[in-house]
Amino acid sequence: MDFDQLIPVMRRLAIEAGEKILEIYNADDFEVKTKSDESPVTEADEAADALISAGLRATFPDVTLITEEQAESHDLKSDTFLIVDPLDGTKEFVKRRGDFTVNIAYVEKGVPLRGVVYAPAKDRLFITDASGQSYEELGPFDATTPGEMKKISVSKPDNDALMIVASKSHRDQATEDYLAKYKAKDSKSAGSSLKFCLVATGEADLYPRVGRTMEWDTAAGHAVLLGAGGDVVRFDDHTPLTYGKEDYANPFFIAYAPGVELKDA
Repeated sequence: MDFDQLIPVMRRLAIEAGEKILEIYNADDFEVKTKSDESPVTEADEAADALISAGLRATFPDVTLITEEQAESHDLKSDTFLIVDPLDGTKEFVKRRGDFTVNIAYVEKGVPLRGVVYAPAKDRLFITDASGQSYEELGPFDATTPGEMKKISVSKPDNDALMIVASKSHRDQATEDYLAKYKAKDSKSAGSSLKFCLVATGEADLYPRVGRTMEWDTAAGHAVLLGAGGDVVRFDDHTPLTYGKEDYANPFFIAYAPGVELKDA
């Protein structure tokens, strides 16, 4: 993969999809449907998916494309693939809470090497450059012209005063029980893949996920966190979280800044 070609395309498509999503988000009303797994889907998910998929297929026709909204793509298998969640945090979108993101990532041999996470309602964009280093781009955002790029890196955590971030829509007793094993200075809730990005910028030290996720939910945020010096491991045995798994389903996991003393499940 030519990363000098990939990164501008990923960035442009994420911003264009974000603009489309905000048009629908700011409308008086929008339709919400229910998928077979009982999760919600809106016209914004579908419009963003169509835009991103068309752009990626036009530029990288030979690279396998996995996207949440195209069920037939979930049967594809490859060592190298692009993976897309056009609107992560649909529940946040429907409730108009703003914590939703556009996610595009490139995976090679199980590792999400490059990614972009764009939160259009929050005016935050996180991206890896061609070398793999992560940045937060400072708005306003123009699809064709990158703005000021601020290099990001994870915190140097204090295990007696950790900053913890957890899911806004999926914060359950199992999560609370695990978090109780740590000494926290503060704990905040956030939606979608923004949680990875808050660890990547040093705004949080630790993000455990005790609940169901799919690879398209996590790949872009995972790539951003890797490019900022962080890591993501399985919850059960602390081995690396890998991609290209059966059904693209993730186990529970922990995203963190190195230096956090991880507790056993």
